[in-house]
Amino acid sequence: MSARTNHPPESDPGGETVTLTAAPAQAGLRADRFLAEAIGSLSRSRVKALIAAGAASRDGQPLRDAAEAVRAGSRYALTIPAAVPALPQPQAMPLDILFEDAHLIVLDKPAGLVVHPAPGNQDGTLVNALLAHAGEELPGIGGEKRPGIVHRLDKDTSGVMVVAKTELAHRALSAAFAERDLDREYIALAWGLPSPPSGDIEGAIGRHPTDRKRMAVVSRGGKPALTHYATDRAWGTACALLRCRLATGRTHQIRVHLAESGHPLVGDPVYLRRTPAAARSLPEPVRQALLAFPRQALHAATLGFRHPVTGAALSFTVPPPPDIVSILTLLSGNSE
Repeated sequence: MSARTNHPPESDPGGETVTLTAAPAQAGLRADRFLAEAIGSLSRSRVKALIAAGAASRDGQPLRDAAEAVRAGSRYALTIPAAVPALPQPQAMPLDILFEDAHLIVLDKPAGLVVHPAPGNQDGTLVNALLAHAGEELPGIGGEKRPGIVHRLDKDTSGVMVVAKTELAHRALSAAFAERDLDREYIALAWGLPSPPSGDIEGAIGRHPTDRKRMAVVSRGGKPALTHYATDRAWGTACALLRCRLATGRTHQIRVHLAESGHPLVGDPVYLRRTPAAARSLPEPVRQALLAFPRQALHAATLGFRHPVTGAALSFTVPPPPDIVSILTLLSGNSE
C-alpha cells in the first residue's frame, strides 16, 4: 500500500496536494493509473490531464509523462486545483427530488425541461437548476463545480433521472449505464396496435441520411440498438400503451424504433410525419385530442440501480404526469 498525505499547495490555496509513496507492488504501473487508483476520487483521464498541465512531481522533480513507469519508494505528488464554477449559472427552479445524499440526486424531470445548456437553450435547464439547488455541495467533476449528467431525457420526455454530485459517483453511474447494469422502464402511447403484442425491435440507429436533426434506423454507420416492448393496454387498433425497456441507450431510441415499426408515438413532433391511419377508428373528439397532443407521449417511469458508493439497491417509480394521464383517461372513457 502507498502512504498518502495531504498538503495545501503553495501556488493554489483553494486546492489540495496529495503526496503518495509508491509501494513495491505498485512498481511498473503507469503513473496516471497509480495516482488515479491511489487517490480514488479522480478518473485516470483527469489525472492524465493534470500531469500534462504540470501538476505532478516525482521525488520533487516535475512528472511530465503520464505513461512513465512508477518507481517503488519514490514520492509522488499531485496538486488538484480547486474546482472552478462551471459556465452555466445557477438558476433557482422547483425540482421534484425523489432522493438525495452526498453522492447523487434522483428527480422526476417534467416535460419541457432541457437537461443541459446548448445552443438555443443556454439557460433555464436542469443543470442551471441543480447548480442553484446543490452548487455549494458539489466538490467538482472534471475540475468544474457541476452536476454529473449520467444520462439524458429529451426535452419533452418526462420521468425519473439520476444525477451525480461527485466524480466517483459520476464514474460509477456512467459505467452502470454503459454496461446496462440497471433497470429502466418507459411508458409510451403509440399509434396502432403492435403485432405481436410484445417483442423486440432491433435496428442500428444513426443520423438520418437527409435530415441531420433526426435519427433513423440505418444499414451502415449506425450503432446497434435493441428495444424490448410489451403492450399494457390497447384501444382497438387505434393506439396502445406500451412498456419499453432499453437493451441499449441510443439517441431517441424508443421514438425511432417505434416509428420504424409503424407505431410512432402520439404527439411526436419529429417522427410522426403524417396523420396515422389508425386514428380514423377513434371518435372525433378523442382523435382530435390525440392529434393535438403537444409532445411525444413518452415517460421514464422506473429507474433502478445500485448506489455507486454504498452498493445499496435503489429503485424509483414515478407515475405519468397529468397531460398523459388526461389523454389516457379520455381514451378509457370512450372505450367503455
